[in-house]
Amino acid sequence: MVHVTVLADALKSINNAEKRGKRHVLIRPCSKVIVWFQSVMVKHGYIGECEIIDDRRAGKNVNLTGRLNKCGIISPRFNVQTKGLEKWQNNLLLSHQFGFIVLTTSVGIMDLEETR
Repeated sequence: MVHVTVLADALKSINNAEKRGKRHVLIRPCSKVIVWFQSVMVKHGYIGECEIIDDRRAGKNVNLTGRLNKCGIISPRFNVQTKGLEKWQNNLLLSHQFGFIVLTTSVGIMDLEETR
């Protein structure tokens, strides 16, 4: 079966393992987008350290911390200008103090605060 959105599959497996109370989850396949997205999640403390498993299947072992409530992607990807970021934040997040929006930009993957 072909994976259309590898990032969505990775986030769904992280979300499911977190709901079950697991401490580790194995993500396959692993791409650069997943690595960049997980570095943002590690920086904010939602997941623990990640290690790439070199078993010729491109896997990644992620340590979970128990702080994650929900994570996912918005598909299809929408073009958002900097003046429209506040509207998206109001529509997606419960409050300004709760949660993060991670954006894909031409510079790389970063959270909403870094894009401003």
